[in-house]
Amino acid sequence: MITVILSEAKDLLSFQCKRQQVLRFAQDDKVWRCMASRPALQSLCMRAGQTTILLIAFTGLLSAQTETQGPMGPPAKIPPARIEKKSTAPKLTAPVPIFRDIAAQAGLTASHISSREKYYVIESMSGGVGLFDCDNDGKLDIVMVNGSSVDRYKQGGDLLVTLWHQDAGLKFTDITEKAGLTRKGWGMGVAVADFDNDGNLDLFVTGYGGNALYRNKGNCTFEDVTDKAGVRGGGFSTGAAWADYDRDGNVDLFVSRYVHVDMNDLPAFGSTKFCQFKGAPVQCGPWGMEGETDLLYHNRGDGTFEEVSRKAGVDDPEKYYGLGVTWGDYDNDGWPDLFVADDATPNHLYRNNHNGTFTDEAMVGGIALNSEGQALGSMGVTWGDYDHSGRLSMFVTEFADQPNTLYRNQGPRGFEDVAMQSHLGQPSLPFLGWGATFFDMDNDGWLDLFVACGHVYPQMDTVKGSAAYAEPMLLHRNLRNGTFEEVSKSAGLADMPLKSRRGAAFGDIANNGNIDIVVLNVGEPPSLLLNTNKIPNHRVLFHLAGTKSNRAAIGARVTIQAGGVTQFDEVRGGGSYLSQNDLRLHFGLGSATKIDSVEVRWPTGKTESFKDVAADKIYAIVEGHGIQDSVPFSDLPAHLP
Repeated sequence: MITVILSEAKDLLSFQCKRQQVLRFAQDDKVWRCMASRPALQSLCMRAGQTTILLIAFTGLLSAQTETQGPMGPPAKIPPARIEKKSTAPKLTAPVPIFRDIAAQAGLTASHISSREKYYVIESMSGGVGLFDCDNDGKLDIVMVNGSSVDRYKQGGDLLVTLWHQDAGLKFTDITEKAGLTRKGWGMGVAVADFDNDGNLDLFVTGYGGNALYRNKGNCTFEDVTDKAGVRGGGFSTGAAWADYDRDGNVDLFVSRYVHVDMNDLPAFGSTKFCQFKGAPVQCGPWGMEGETDLLYHNRGDGTFEEVSRKAGVDDPEKYYGLGVTWGDYDNDGWPDLFVADDATPNHLYRNNHNGTFTDEAMVGGIALNSEGQALGSMGVTWGDYDHSGRLSMFVTEFADQPNTLYRNQGPRGFEDVAMQSHLGQPSLPFLGWGATFFDMDNDGWLDLFVACGHVYPQMDTVKGSAAYAEPMLLHRNLRNGTFEEVSKSAGLADMPLKSRRGAAFGDIANNGNIDIVVLNVGEPPSLLLNTNKIPNHRVLFHLAGTKSNRAAIGARVTIQAGGVTQFDEVRGGGSYLSQNDLRLHFGLGSATKIDSVEVRWPTGKTESFKDVAADKIYAIVEGHGIQDSVPFSDLPAHLP
């Protein structure tokens, strides 16, 4: 009887924490009344009130607490230690792959632009990087947003992006001007898709004061169709992600926005309680600043878009501080759903209703807040089936002194915050996380995790006991039992210079079957982290092309079975922190030399299956036409390790 009461008390306590947080962040009581109108929640709310005494008696967890609040919200409470069963997973003895920063020798010398002091919040949030093949030559090219500063923006701004073309031998050439990417402003993020289904990947760039849509005319030359397409937007746009949410064959576009910034009336540095952190004066925001609504552009199929966020139910009328965004089919119903990471405010999880509208399930699904009922300073996002459960879980990077959050997908039971149980939370606590993605760094068939870190306040260098402005990178190896091991030192990342980093993009730049990482360094040239993995595991890459579906196959899901393990992933246009990963899907196969089965679920909902597919190749699969091409992986150029 006691066990039952304690279990029920725990559930009700979690509900009460979430209820308090809803009341705290709602601008009025409409949100709570809307939630409480659901019969199940009404019943649960009534039981919560009736059993408060039991909660106090049996848990002792309802004592009042007082915390110091900084501009980015209160520091997260650390969940109490839990008694865990010892893992039965085999001890990992294989070495960790070594990463080398080859950016300078590869020709990535253009610098991101940023002010030194970061007196204003807008100067701290840029930006993203991307990997995509802009001329269909089979090699990944690199795009980086350039950023700006308040002074430079007032004088006309800077080119939104820099584009590097990959030449032979992993050398890159800056082709920005030649490519026609000449719009100026203040670049924040990037996302890639083929919005007109012509076979060339197009580039969308978010920014302060307006976005840009560059239509790829072929051979890495672009036409600025922003105004013609109707996607310029405005305000402080940050994250962007493409998906065909209504399955009509045309990709649509979601854009998150952050805070309202008036360039002619900027809040003074250190001027209010929202402009102080750990006793030091800092930039103001986002706390104390008005947020902005989000945007959803529906693709009409004629080169133009209609803004439908309010009609679709994803406009965010509460004006939370939106940053990282990504689409993913978290409930396995064949339709793309949308996750939005909100800084210092509750996250959004929009479930696709299959009729052009969405329902926000974040609060009731347990993914709006952390396990203590707190909204954290959420930045970067990544979906991944890290535990081979057949479901997409969500990882979110967070502000300093808050653990990065892993929301484990439990299916109908919603999401569970397992940040500390998974051992991802502890190493991240001092740092401020940004770009992140689940990826298989050693091709063993299990998803690992990389996190780019860096503070927003240069002033922290003078605060005793605070993490510095420049911070290390985190690399978590999957231990195959629901937990991770931080291995940045073994991977060579801990020996690299500390920097304040933002976006991170992941892909096989060398076409050798290993996933590499491009990282944006604030105010400096980017890093190109070459994965020199020499572990003899097998792997595969799939390049998908839609026919009835959108041409870039955004939203397609590939499921493979190899070596007794089932894996899956989806093609995504946008993710990480304001960044774009390789659209090709990579799978590590361990010791398996062939894939027993491959199933492709196209964005239209139709599926195709293939048997006995050989490992260690890059496959091109065309919707309705099967495997059209395959090439073996390449070796690294001789001058590289």
